[in-house]
Amino acid sequence: MCLAIPGKVVEIYSNEGLQMARVRFGGVTREACLDYVPETQLGDYVLVHVGFAISRVDEEEARRTYEALAELDQLGELEAPEVGEGSRSGS
Repeated sequence: MCLAIPGKVVEIYSNEGLQMARVRFGGVTREACLDYVPETQLGDYVLVHVGFAISRVDEEEARRTYEALAELDQLGELEAPEVGEGSRSGS
C-alpha cells in the first residue's frame, strides 16, 4: 500500500527548474518535489507521496497522521539512509 507521509520542510531549493525541498520525517530526511504545492514555505508540513508533496497540513494534523501510520506499522520505508548534501545537483 502506498501512503502519503507527513514531514516538515527544512530546506527549499530549485533543481533543473523544479521547486524541491528536503523534508524531515522524524529522524529521516528525504527530497520531495514542491511543484504541486508551490505556496509551501520553510517550516511548513506537507504530505509526501512517491517523492511529491501533494498537500500542506498543519503541525497537529501531521503529528496525528504520523502516529496513526506508526501504529499501522506503515513507516518502514523511512528507515533508509538520509538524503546527503552531495545527492543534489544544480543547487
